[in-house]
Amino acid sequence: MSEIDLKNPSLYINRELSNIEFNRRVLEECENPEHPLLERVKFIAIFSGNMDEFFMVRVSGLKQQVLLGITDRPADGLTPREQLVAIHRTVTQLFAQANNCWLEMLQPALAKEGIHTLNYSELKSRQKKKLAAYFEQEIFPVLTPLVFDPTHPFPHISNLSLNLAVEVRDPDNDEIHFARVKVPATLPRLVPLNPLDPDELLPPTTQKFIWLEQVIAANLDRLFPGMDIRAAYPFRVTRNTDMEIQEEEADDLLLTMEENLRQRHFGRVVRLEIDEDTPDTIRNILISNLEVSATDVYATNGPLGLSSLWELHKSERSELKDEGFQPTVPANLRTGDNIFNVLQRHNVLIHTPFDSFLPVVDFVKAAAEDPNVLAIKQTLYRVGPNPPIVHALMKARENGKQVAVLVELKARFDEESNIEWARALEKAGVHVAYGLLGLKTHCKVCLVVRRERDGIRRYVHMATGNYNTITARLYTDLGMITSDDEMGADASEVFNFLTGYSKQVDYRKFLVAPVNLRANLMRLIKQETALGKKGRIIIKANSLVDPEVIRNLYRASQAGVQIDLIIRGFCCLRPGVKGVSENIRVKSIVGRFLEHTRIYYFHSKGKPDIYVGSADPMPRNINRRVEVLFPVEEEAERQQIITILATYLHDTAKAHLLQSDGRYLPAIDQLEEVEEPFNSQLWLLNGHQSDDPPPFNLDKLPPPGGGKQ
Repeated sequence: MSEIDLKNPSLYINRELSNIEFNRRVLEECENPEHPLLERVKFIAIFSGNMDEFFMVRVSGLKQQVLLGITDRPADGLTPREQLVAIHRTVTQLFAQANNCWLEMLQPALAKEGIHTLNYSELKSRQKKKLAAYFEQEIFPVLTPLVFDPTHPFPHISNLSLNLAVEVRDPDNDEIHFARVKVPATLPRLVPLNPLDPDELLPPTTQKFIWLEQVIAANLDRLFPGMDIRAAYPFRVTRNTDMEIQEEEADDLLLTMEENLRQRHFGRVVRLEIDEDTPDTIRNILISNLEVSATDVYATNGPLGLSSLWELHKSERSELKDEGFQPTVPANLRTGDNIFNVLQRHNVLIHTPFDSFLPVVDFVKAAAEDPNVLAIKQTLYRVGPNPPIVHALMKARENGKQVAVLVELKARFDEESNIEWARALEKAGVHVAYGLLGLKTHCKVCLVVRRERDGIRRYVHMATGNYNTITARLYTDLGMITSDDEMGADASEVFNFLTGYSKQVDYRKFLVAPVNLRANLMRLIKQETALGKKGRIIIKANSLVDPEVIRNLYRASQAGVQIDLIIRGFCCLRPGVKGVSENIRVKSIVGRFLEHTRIYYFHSKGKPDIYVGSADPMPRNINRRVEVLFPVEEEAERQQIITILATYLHDTAKAHLLQSDGRYLPAIDQLEEVEEPFNSQLWLLNGHQSDDPPPFNLDKLPPPGGGKQ
C-alpha cells in the first residue's frame, strides 16, 4: 500500500470557508428558542459584527492578493480568486438566512413581548408629527447632504457607515440629481418612540422603536428645500481595514499607528450592501464610484447592519435575557490571607467567567500597594474602557515601584484604545514599550518582583485571555498565579526579550513563540505518536490552521493515537478520513460564553503534559507572535484542567461535530442512544467545577468518540 501524501489539498478545509461555517453556527443560535429572546437578538448582532470583520480583514486580504497577481495556494489548494468565488456563493445564502431570521422569527417574537421595531409606514399621523419635531431638534443639525454632479465629486463613504442614496428632481428644469446623506452613528440607530409620544398609554413593558434612516428619509424635504424628493435608498460600505505597517521604517511606532488608523477609513471598498429595491441607476452610480464589482454587492429586503441590534439587547427586560450569575472565588483565596502568603503555599488557577476575575485585579492592586514589591512588568493586549489593571499600574508608579508595560499597539480594532492608555501610562511615568519588529505581542503575562526575608521572589500571572474586566464576564479563559521560581525566571526572560535585546532560546518551563513553541509542540505530538494506541491528545483552542501541526496530528492518528480537538472557530483539519484521520474528532462549542481557553493535553503514559496559554495552533501565532504556553504541574490544578476538558468533551447541548466533508452537525443528533442534552457551560456555571462531582468519572478522560462521524 502506497504511503498517503499528507500534503494533499483534499485533506485540508479552506480557512475562510471554515470561518464562515463558524459564523453559521453563531447564526443558528439566533434561531434556537432555548435561548431567552434578547440573547437571540444578541447572537444576530454578533453574527453581523463578525461578518463585518470577515470582510474588512479576510476578504480584503484575498482581494489584495488578486490585485497583486498573487496565485499562491494555501494547504487546501484554492487560489485567492477561487476562494472569493466560494465565499460569495456561501455568504449570499447566509445573509439571506440572517435576514429571514430577523424578519420572520425575531421581530415578530419581540413584538409579542411588547418590543416593536416599526417601519415608518406603520406609524400614526400623531407619531409622525412627533418624529418630525425630534428630527428638527436632534437629527437635522447633525446631517450634511452631499450632492454628486459634474461640479461636486463623489463624497467619501466611510467604513461601515450607513447612508441614504437620495434622488431629487429640480422642478425648474426637471433635472435629476444624486445626493448622499450619512446616517449619523452618534445617534441611536433605533429611535425610541415612547419618550416622544407620552400621550399614548402603553403597558410598562411595551417599547416602540423606529429605524433612524427611515426618520431621515421621511424628512428629506428639510435637507433639500424646493426640490422634489423622488426616492431614498439605504446603503452601507465595508472597507479594507487590514493595515500594513512598515515597522522598520517607523521612527516612532506610536505615531505611525495613529497615522495608519487615520488611513483605515480610506481603504478599498470590499462590500456594498444595498436595499433590494434600489434601482439600477443608483446601483450603477454606487458601483462605479465606489469601484466595486457586481459580485461585491449584497442586496437585502431588511435593515442593513444588523450589528445595531445590540441596542435592543440593552433593553431593561431581564426576563428576556440570561439569568445573572455570581462568579466564585477560588477556595484558596477565601481565607482572607495576604495573596502573596497564599501564593507561597500553592498556585491559584482561575477559570473565568465561572471564577471571578477580581483576584487578578486584586493581585496587581496588592502589588501596587505592597511596600515590599520592587517592580511590576506586564503585557497589555486588549484592556477595554476604564481598565482597573491600568489604573493599578499607574498607582504602582506613584508609589515608587519600577513599572514596565508592553502595550501591543497592533491589537486589531483596539488600536485607538491602546494608544490612549499607552500615552496615559507614559504620562504617569511608566516605562512603556511597544514590542518587537515584525512580531505582535499576544501573550498575557504579569510579573511581580518582591523583596522577602529570604531574598527576592517573583510572582507571575499567566493566562489565555486579556486583562479586561468586561470580556472576563463574557469569555471563558484560564489563568494561573504562581510563585514558582522557574516560571518566574522564565517570565523575566520573556520581558527581557520584549523590552531589550535578547536571543534567549532556552526556557525552563515556558513554551514561547516564535522561539521554541513550535519545536516543543511537535515534540509533544510525536511523543504520543510513538505510543500508538496508548497515546492520547486533546487540544482546546480557538482555531486550528497550521499545516505542520495538522500533518503531525494526522500521523498520530495513523499510529492509532486517539485525538479530540475542541476547536471553537475555524478548523482546517479534516477528521474522519480513512487511513488518515479516523482517530480524530473535532468538536465546536458555541454557547452563552465565547470559548477562549487554549489547553494542550498529552497523556504521556499516564503522567500528562498539560499546557495552557495564549497560543492557537496557527502559523501567525506560532511564527509571527510572541505567545506563552505554561505548564500546569500541581496535582489539584491538573485535575481541575482534566475536569474542564472532560466537561467539554461530554457536551451534547451546544456542541457541533465536524464531518469529513466540512459540515458541522449538532452533537445531540449524532448520539447512538437518546439522552438528555448536557450543557458544559451551564454545568460549569452552576459551580460544579469545584463543589460537586461531575456526571462522569474524573479518574480518566471520557473514552474516544462522542458520536458518529
